[in-house]
Amino acid sequence: MSRLHTTLVATLCLAPAIALAQLASAPFEGRLKKIQDSKTIHVAYRTDATPFSFEDAEKKPTGYMVELCRSVIGVIEKQVGVVPLKVNWVPVTTATRFSAIAGGQADMECGATTVTIGRMKEVGFSSLTFVDGTGLLIRAATPGNSLMDLANKKIGVIPGTSNERALAEAMKAKVVTATVVPVKSREEGLAQLEAGSIDALASDRVLLVGLVARSKDPKALALLGDPLSFEPYAIVLPRGDWAMKQAVDSALSQIYRSAALPELYNRWFAALGRPSPIIEVMYGLGRLPE
Repeated sequence: MSRLHTTLVATLCLAPAIALAQLASAPFEGRLKKIQDSKTIHVAYRTDATPFSFEDAEKKPTGYMVELCRSVIGVIEKQVGVVPLKVNWVPVTTATRFSAIAGGQADMECGATTVTIGRMKEVGFSSLTFVDGTGLLIRAATPGNSLMDLANKKIGVIPGTSNERALAEAMKAKVVTATVVPVKSREEGLAQLEAGSIDALASDRVLLVGLVARSKDPKALALLGDPLSFEPYAIVLPRGDWAMKQAVDSALSQIYRSAALPELYNRWFAALGRPSPIIEVMYGLGRLPE
């Protein structure tokens, strides 16, 4: 074997190790560099999005998305070489969640946020974390089981949400005339529904299920049949920050491949039964190979 051939073989054998070493020593960019330098990650969360993101009796953030993000942070700690990272939890609302990310107050948002093309103009998104749909909550005594049965009635919805758009599109498609009443929060909408001020409340179906559990009389409320829309959830990230997105997607992929995923799902959605086929597909697509 010639010296040149020997040198070439040795170089090819060492190439993977050299590449890994270079990757490990490569400087981070964007939010990841900020996280590494400050040893702190700022995480936005919703206080009113049960069972995805809310506050427990001790006013600490909890829920499916919060726990999922805690696991993501655990992987990011190893990626940036800072264990543990200090986690600064930043409460946000439907009105402030995107500006918190875009403005740098938080590095990611773990709530119940739907991915839309329009929102991508302001923020970025991770791989999908859940799939839901816009539903309608009514009083159980209300006759009918479809949007058309709510013609000429009052339907509450939070302005500026994907639910508002889904409701408008469904009403137009089914030629239903109803009065859309803006509400500041699901809790306000529930209070109006229980008081009879509105006849239905539009929101994500799983969020409405969580709302019913906290109502005065859960048996007095009911969900209408089919969802009005398709709502894919994801972790909100800084727009255009490829390094941060790669880190979060890599973490989600590891979590989706782990034995901990069924336990996490069942902890928050056991009442819904097994994951729906579309959620199973979502998890499968999220198991990206390394």
